Amino acid sequence: MPIIIPKDIPAYSTLLGENIFVMNDERATTQDIRPIEIAILNLMPTKIETETQLIRLLSNSPLQIKVTLIGTESYVGTHTSLGHLQRFYKTFSEVKDSRFDGMIITGAPVEMMEFSEVKYWKELTEILDFANTNVQSTIFICWGAQAALHYYYGLNKTVLEKKLFGVFKHKKFVNFDPLLKGTDEEFYMPHSRHTTVDIEDIKKVDDLLILAGSDKIGASVIRSKNGKRIFLMGHMEYDKDTLKNEYYRDLNKGLPIDPPENYFKDEEKTKVVPNWYSVANLIYSNWLNYYVYQVTPYDWQTKK
Repeated sequence: MPIIIPKDIPAYSTLLGENIFVMNDERATTQDIRPIEIAILNLMPTKIETETQLIRLLSNSPLQIKVTLIGTESYVGTHTSLGHLQRFYKTFSEVKDSRFDGMIITGAPVEMMEFSEVKYWKELTEILDFANTNVQSTIFICWGAQAALHYYYGLNKTVLEKKLFGVFKHKKFVNFDPLLKGTDEEFYMPHSRHTTVDIEDIKKVDDLLILAGSDKIGASVIRSKNGKRIFLMGHMEYDKDTLKNEYYRDLNKGLPIDPPENYFKDEEKTKVVPNWYSVANLIYSNWLNYYVYQVTPYDWQTKK
């Protein structure tokens, strides 16, 4: 089944070129199918890249999915054209009376700031409250996960001695959770962050289940007991070259940065062979199936 997005959004032609079944809004209205409604709150500065990555993962499902992109009103970044934001993004004010079957809240490059210092923190807390009542299940990514763990459970992030940067091996801690169905006992996930939430603090929260992690990373895949909240501490959505681009970006800026661990396959630091694509597709497909589609009401108004 298709992913429903505007025909003139950059992701449309990109995904069409990858033989992904995308459908524009006009064609979707002619079909008597109730699509799964997914909202993406995109806090990343590279909005076009991030929205394409996430839509690609959502497309790997037999479900018909309609995507709504959301941006913050209290802060408008400068890395993406205002025209793109005005054309393809809605504000929270425009959707606050809506209901969504699923939601994704991305990471953001603000991890070294206190949560309360982030310009859109108040607006984000309103969106987190909205997710509690108007969304069946939400995925929180990287800083988005840390922010949600802080807001919902009072957990604090800590600054790492060194940036966690690369592709790391993770082990399943729970063998039969639907979110990890079909994944290997060990799998890989990209990370790019300066902060973390201590695994021992997470273990103290009765509502949280740690599904996967490692000694080096700590907890990497976490969910609430009712499945309404999924926390991914890394970036399953990353493309093959995302870490490479981040590495050379920082190098060109003269910032202190080591090469991403377990990532480059040659001494010249140009060749990359991604090893996280399959598990990323599985996790997002499982989320859509088990934590969204099978439990969401057909009609949100009547909850049937």
